[in-house]
Amino acid sequence: MGPTMKKNLKNSVDLFCSVLNLPLLVLFYMGGFLNRKDQVFWSLSQALSLIPGGMGNFLRKNFYRWTMTRCDEECAILFGTLFSQADTEVGKGVYIGPNCNIGRCKIENYCTIGSGVHIMSGKNQHEYSDLETPIQEQAGALEKIVIGEDTWVGNCAVIMASVGKKCIVGAGAIVTKSVEDFSIVAGNPARLIKKRK
Repeated sequence: MGPTMKKNLKNSVDLFCSVLNLPLLVLFYMGGFLNRKDQVFWSLSQALSLIPGGMGNFLRKNFYRWTMTRCDEECAILFGTLFSQADTEVGKGVYIGPNCNIGRCKIENYCTIGSGVHIMSGKNQHEYSDLETPIQEQAGALEKIVIGEDTWVGNCAVIMASVGKKCIVGAGAIVTKSVEDFSIVAGNPARLIKKRK
């Protein structure tokens, strides 16, 4: 199959996914008018996360291209991955493994996110200082976490702070402080193991 034929096939699949996603997009934009954009976005993300295989990947990418701040068409978002905030960016060549939970973040080009990774919207999502009010009812602050280009985040890591470019985050690591470029970190809390450069 030649490059032109591949491109035409890809465009046809994208158009087909746009038609299938149309009812979801209508719901999303209606939620925006009602000031419930992120709640509707999160619900639709849950539904889309359950579609298996290549078709699920195509449907998710297509939907997120219309609804998130940025979602490059050349990325992979696997089964079970949930996004909670529309103000999220997914760059070119990004791979997000199955069963991830992604908050407000910017995942730069060519990052690899392993299975079961949680990228939280910073460390201050929940306030807990008022002992008279349930924690669930106390407002927190969302932060946009950045995962630098060409970074690899291992399975089941929890990211609460930005990670620089060309880093490696070990499986199961808990990142609570910003990570400099070219770092390899691991552990709970994540600590510098060595520099790649």
